[in-house]
This record gives sequence, structure tokens and C-alpha cells, in this order.
Amino acid sequence: IELEKSQYSDHEIRKLEEEEQVRRRKESMYDDDEAPGKTVIMAQDLEDKWEQKLLRFEAAPRITDADRNNNRTSLNRKLDSNLMLLVKQKIVAVGLCSYVLLSVFFLLHCWGLAGDHIQAKTLGNAPYGIYKYKFPRAIRTEDNVGAKVFFFKAFLQSSDLSQTELKKDYLWVTKDELGDYLKSEYLKKVNQFLLDL
Repeated sequence: IELEKSQYSDHEIRKLEEEEQVRRRKESMYDDDEAPGKTVIMAQDLEDKWEQKLLRFEAAPRITDADRNNNRTSLNRKLDSNLMLLVKQKIVAVGLCSYVLLSVFFLLHCWGLAGDHIQAKTLGNAPYGIYKYKFPRAIRTEDNVGAKVFFFKAFLQSSDLSQTELKKDYLWVTKDELGDYLKSEYLKKVNQFLLDL
């Protein structure tokens, strides 16, 4: 009962039991015929093996070739940070061309920009951020004064944007690098709900 209610892990319980068996064996109260022909790997042996494996382990470098070359179209960069997808889009009616943050990957499917080249898992049905803006006066109409952009949290599962229509009009950037591409007013609004976890 004491072990059942304890907070020992299974490995720790096994180790305690084996220590008890070794103690009984030394006191000659242990019958060696209990497990004939059975190979026993003790918990301590496992710990020693794991310790040796840890000592031989060599971590991969966090700085990649994409980091050295400052290749922001590669997803293989800034391995210790969350990356966000920026896509350069043109507002046809005005002729403006600027980067917009697409932290919502399924919007790419909706817009047909990436097709089947990107797969992401969206977390929930509710947006975690909304950005509202008005169109320039030249393209405003009575019915279309502005637009709302909804942001959803998503985890990238696989991607190959090199084959999409985006070509070089996309970037993978960290939250700190957003200021290099987004307009200050847009960045200020987006930073209110972006978390760099």
C-alpha cells in the first residue's frame, strides 16, 4: 500500500525491489532457483547504460546554413524560435504591394496560394486575433469600406512552398523580424495578439 500511494515512478519502484532482492541474496534468504535460466537486467544497469548513451550524445548545431546565409525563405532556420509565414500580396485595385502576416495556414488553402503544398493543424475554430482596416478612399465603395483579417493559431505539419505560385514572395520570420517587412501601424496591431512562445 505504501508503494501504491507513493509518488515513485515505475522505474524507481523496480529499483527499490531489486535492491531488496540483492539485500536478501546477501543474507542468504533468497532462493536462486526462483528464476532459473532467466537473464536479469537490473535497473541500475539500465541507468548506467543510459548514462553512457548520454555521454556519447552530441547535439546538432542550432545555427544552420539558412541562418548563415540569411535565407528567410527556408523553414530550416532559427530552430529555437517560432517562425511565421509572411506572404507578399498585391492589392489589385490600388497597385500596392506589401507583406501580410499569414499565421493562419489554412487561409493559404482558401486563397489557393499553396494548394496541397502545405499542411497545418489549426487549433480551434475561433480566431485568436482580428485586424480591421479601411480601404484607401480611391477604392472604397458604399458596400466595401474596409476589411477584417482573422488570425488562427496553427501548427505546420509539412510544407513545400518551392513548387507553389508564391515563388520568392514568401518569408519565414521570427516575431522580432516582422518589423523589417510589415508597416508600423499593421505591426503595432498584430503585436497585440502575437505570442512568441
